[in-house]
Amino acid sequence: MDTPFFERQIRFPLSARPVTVKYALVHTGYWLLVTGFFLYEKRYLIHKASLNYFAICVIGRVALLIVIAYLNLHYFLPKYLLKKRYAMYFGMVLLSILGYLLIQSLFDYYLYGYVIGPMRNSNLLEAVSYNFFSTLWYLALMLALKLSLDWYEQQRILQKILVEKLNAEVNFLRSQVNPHFLFNVLNNLYALTLKKSDLAPEVVLKLSEMMEYMLYDSDDTTVSLNKEISYLHNYIELERIRYDNNPDISLEVAGDPDGKEIAPLLLLPLIENAFKHGVSRKSDKGWLHGKIRVSPSALEITIENSKSNTPGKEGKGGIGLTNLRKRLELLYPARHSLRVEDQQERFSVFMEINLAHI
Repeated sequence: MDTPFFERQIRFPLSARPVTVKYALVHTGYWLLVTGFFLYEKRYLIHKASLNYFAICVIGRVALLIVIAYLNLHYFLPKYLLKKRYAMYFGMVLLSILGYLLIQSLFDYYLYGYVIGPMRNSNLLEAVSYNFFSTLWYLALMLALKLSLDWYEQQRILQKILVEKLNAEVNFLRSQVNPHFLFNVLNNLYALTLKKSDLAPEVVLKLSEMMEYMLYDSDDTTVSLNKEISYLHNYIELERIRYDNNPDISLEVAGDPDGKEIAPLLLLPLIENAFKHGVSRKSDKGWLHGKIRVSPSALEITIENSKSNTPGKEGKGGIGLTNLRKRLELLYPARHSLRVEDQQERFSVFMEINLAHI
């Protein structure tokens, strides 16, 4: 992949390390603004002294500021301040400012005192004071610019790492869903083949349709809500075939899912959990009721199932609702809610997702 233009690295003459194009442009723009300010401020020198003195004054002042600024950024800062050698750092910064003051103040004293004449009281102390505080000001601005760029770059890198981590975790959690689902369905198919049931071919057909969805659609970031709901209906039909006692199983859909998108395989754990820990443990009169409500900006799903009064072994799965919580936190941070109610004879799960920003 080609590096974006602003992230490409270039190396200036006498520079010890390369910098990005963005860094170079920002710093160039800053010094152009500083130069423009001095050109405006010192323009009177063209008439009071001469064009030569005007150029020397502006170029000399900006050049000295550039030397001090980059001595601080690329030498004093990494060698002393970042290594917590504070006394040495502030000492070197002060020494560089004093060197600037000596050169600039002597030039100002000569320029205003002898070339232009006493247009204002040419006082060496006044020149030193003016140059000292102006140098601190420009040095502070350059340091603030440096820290701002570093902070922005760190935030960009952290955001990139966060996105990569999120994608890796989502892919890992989603990969856990597929084996879990296949394990349950193949158990169902195995039970039917043992009974030599005529329903086995229908199970194979529905399973092939669901596998197509899992293999070709679930790798996308989002899928059609219609496909996700259709997937649930197929799963419920496969589970319904499994039970000879025809438990009370229903899934109602209210609202219009057309045009809505959702992360793939996000609703399945709710149905899986209801069958695994509810209907399958109830020897008679087991039930499962699901309701999906779709509004223009939100998706709500409620799954309620019967519970057995006899505690059972949880099995090796147990990843359904746990993974669902993790995926919701990664995919819909601050845009979802998941509530679980575990009562004596009823287990209920309510999930709501804000679809407005998908």
